[in-house]
Amino acid sequence: MKLQWLLLIGLIFAVIIAVFAVVNVEDVPVNYVFGEAEWPLILVILASALLGFLLSSVLAIMRNYQLQRKIKALQKEVAVKETLIATQQNEIGAYQKVGIQPEPQIVTNEPVVDDLREEPVVDTRKDEI
Repeated sequence: MKLQWLLLIGLIFAVIIAVFAVVNVEDVPVNYVFGEAEWPLILVILASALLGFLLSSVLAIMRNYQLQRKIKALQKEVAVKETLIATQQNEIGAYQKVGIQPEPQIVTNEPVVDDLREEPVVDTRKDEI
């Protein structure tokens, strides 16, 4: 339904431009950087409308492409986190079968640097409420 409204609005806009262009058929001077020419006003109006449409379309396509790339990256991140959650749930299930209560762990992305090693360390402090 939304697409139909957009098409209708676009059609109305095109008809308004066409009527406006047909009414204005006189020759007008068009100044270029390298010269000047006489063009019918109808062509100047239609060319301007076409260039505006093309420019806005290119910008919309570029924005859409950027958003699609961002969506894919976020979907990959969600898949990784869901896999991590599933793995942790399986570990918790295995601990519960055996009857062991594991210590809560805080996992951070910040690397903890000791004097001897430079890799991230899992913090095994108990959560304080």
